[in-house]
Amino acid sequence: MMQLIIETDRLYLKTIGTGAAGRLLDYYQKNRSFLQEWEPYREEAFFTVEFQEYLLSRDLEEMYKGNMVKLWIYKKENQEKMIGMIAFNNIVRGVFLSCHLGYRLDKDETGKGYMNEALSAGIDYVFNYLLLHRIEANIMPRNKSSLAVVRRLGFYEEGLALKYLKINGKWEDHIHMVLLNDKV
Repeated sequence: MMQLIIETDRLYLKTIGTGAAGRLLDYYQKNRSFLQEWEPYREEAFFTVEFQEYLLSRDLEEMYKGNMVKLWIYKKENQEKMIGMIAFNNIVRGVFLSCHLGYRLDKDETGKGYMNEALSAGIDYVFNYLLLHRIEANIMPRNKSSLAVVRRLGFYEEGLALKYLKINGKWEDHIHMVLLNDKV
């Protein structure tokens, strides 16, 4: 699979291969406690280079199949250090033309507009190149900053999904946010 790189004013969004497992592990170790509240419970094995290589190879396979687009975020001035990720998962074609959105950002890079910039570019790619009709983001009600990001991008609330995902060992309610591509 060819590497996908999307450039914005301040960022590069890139697909990565298994060779980036060490840098990815550095990202997760640095942000371990910051991300813990918002992500599934992680076993200790998750925090090894071997497991990150496994996850990256699985991601590459899913992207090759057309089921996902996962892009790691880098600031232009430091293309060795990833600062976050956006993922368009569970891509379904046919009459649905939909996907789920996931994203995360380095704890030291929040509040600088990087996620808004990255998601704008990613959404543009998914809507105008992949020609998807619908992007769904499911966000815990207490994650105010994440809700603010998607609202700024035009997502609207479709409802509340009770005990939707098991996050950090606990079933959590999620607000179902949606963005539609009116050109498809």
